[in-house]
Amino acid sequence: MSKAELRQRLQQVGEAMYHYQHPFHLRMHAGQLTRGQMQAWVLNRYYYQSRIPIKDAVILSKSEDVAFRRAWRKRIVDHDGDTGVGGIEKWLQLAEAAGLDRDYVTRTHAILPGVRYAVDAYIDLVTNSTLLEAVSSSLTELFAGQLIALRMDALAKHYPWLQNGLAYFQGRLTQAPEDAAFAFDYSAEHADTPYLQSLVVRSLERKCALLWAQLDALQYCYVEPGALPPQPGVFRPEAS
Repeated sequence: MSKAELRQRLQQVGEAMYHYQHPFHLRMHAGQLTRGQMQAWVLNRYYYQSRIPIKDAVILSKSEDVAFRRAWRKRIVDHDGDTGVGGIEKWLQLAEAAGLDRDYVTRTHAILPGVRYAVDAYIDLVTNSTLLEAVSSSLTELFAGQLIALRMDALAKHYPWLQNGLAYFQGRLTQAPEDAAFAFDYSAEHADTPYLQSLVVRSLERKCALLWAQLDALQYCYVEPGALPPQPGVFRPEAS
């Protein structure tokens, strides 16, 4: 495939598999989730957010290219912070706006087993794959910008009590497109055979499936049928 054809193939994957169309997200953007369900999302999503810089550190460790490492380490700074506030801290501000205790969130004891399994599987995917595959798994960022803009509007409209916690999404409006452009250019340049291009597509598909699986757990446990797992300490929303 040409670079344009590869981009179109990845776009097809995103349209079919990206989690913007998951029933849980559709309910969220329509304002149909309760406060407790939104708290469950913020709490469980924190585990994924906290593992992003770890994932990126693993990717850094796979490269001997100084220029690549300089470019990629920006992602770690974006999430961990440096002189400013990083994405993880901003997510904790969202959690506090949702009425959750910061320490309770960071301990991650209350997240769903299904969410933990899916996020850990993403770390395993990156750890046990080639650098090309690991980079390609980040190509969900190609579709993230549109979802973030939609989410910001929906949260501000339907969940005004979260208004003071939306800084994370504001930052990602510019970070995600920049990151996606770099990852795509790298993948397109280094996937120079049909087989390597198939690995790029497959890596994106696997990442999309892991994002979808996290929302499957939330949907099953907190929306329909609302069947919480028996593990002690799992988050249980207050009756509303």
